[in-house]
Amino acid sequence: MNTFINWMNQNFTPKMNKITRNVWVSSIQDALMAILPLILVGSLITLISILNNYFSKMPDFSPITTFSFGLISIFVALLTPYFIMEKKKKNDRKIISGLTGVSLFLMLLMPKLTTDGGITFTLERFGGNGMFVALIVGLLVGAVMFLFTKFSFFKNSSSLPDFIIVWFDTIIPVTLLLIVGWLFAFQMHIDLYDLILKLFQPLSLIAQSFAGFVLITFIGIFLYSFGISAWVLYPIMYPVWLEGIQANTKALEQGLQPHNIHTFESLMGWVWVGGMGTTLPLVLMMLFFAKSNQLKAISKVTITPAIFNINEPVIFGAPVAFNPILMIPMWLNGLIIPAITYIVLSLGWVTIPAKLLQLWYLPVGISTFLVNSDLRGLLLLVVVIAVSWLIWFPFFKVYDLQLFKKEQEE
Repeated sequence: MNTFINWMNQNFTPKMNKITRNVWVSSIQDALMAILPLILVGSLITLISILNNYFSKMPDFSPITTFSFGLISIFVALLTPYFIMEKKKKNDRKIISGLTGVSLFLMLLMPKLTTDGGITFTLERFGGNGMFVALIVGLLVGAVMFLFTKFSFFKNSSSLPDFIIVWFDTIIPVTLLLIVGWLFAFQMHIDLYDLILKLFQPLSLIAQSFAGFVLITFIGIFLYSFGISAWVLYPIMYPVWLEGIQANTKALEQGLQPHNIHTFESLMGWVWVGGMGTTLPLVLMMLFFAKSNQLKAISKVTITPAIFNINEPVIFGAPVAFNPILMIPMWLNGLIIPAITYIVLSLGWVTIPAKLLQLWYLPVGISTFLVNSDLRGLLLLVVVIAVSWLIWFPFFKVYDLQLFKKEQEE
């Protein structure tokens, strides 16, 4: 085990961190981070809308969700090439790159143009369903715009103002990108939005399966146990989560049963209790049963963040990361807890979440209830905590005793 840990620390982890810091991956991560406030606004409106069940005269706040969460694909198409240019140190071109991303994205949504000058878009293509398209457009625009930074109409000694030079030098790449969009959308009548969604459909189907839900959740937790941020998976999984919850919402509105279990809401409600790896039971053990002074002290610092589903303090403070004793139960939690959650939700014993609610920082229990307003979900939470407790306890006792003996010797 120690040999494996050393190999992961010296070889695997540095390579994964290098991927995370890669310009293209980190630009997507930054774009997703930048739009999180808008997603949280949509979540807050969902929370407020629950009051409609009790107060019939409340106004309809849904347009706020529509013009925040409902437009995130446009924001991603803008921000991805923007951050690529920023990280490539081409700050004079990041704004035009972002605007070009939006322009190309809108063109590829196959809008309907009328003879009287009107234009019609399908609104759902602006939301989570369009994330894959927005990401591909953003990366394409970023790559083309950076490629053309190596070409200029003007010499370095030119006396023209820099902004004029940028105007002329970006004409060619912007024109080429928009011509490509024009050819596909208005000449060849190819719906790239629909095509890209079909290409990524296998990924969504795999992610929404039992094996996909368990395996993908485990991979994130496995990487986290080596100090690798789960954000490395977000460029792939965030569109899947958003598409899944949007499909559930649409199904509910049509009187159908939601079927997508692999959503951020499901993870937040039952899988990431106390944070990724279901670490709240561990913190509670440390607080009430630890003999070692080290774990007692750490528990007092980490209990409040753990209740609000923030577990970086315990992951790196106990530590769990790179700790051969505590990594194993974290991995087991990463397999067993999502398996239990998926089975229970798929059998219909607990309602599958069908509304956007990414308020993961709410206290444990409250966040679980709000994702579906189903009291049975709280019973599932109790089962999850109990099972996780049984997984953590023997390993915790071994580690606690090890530290206690070391403290006694010292």
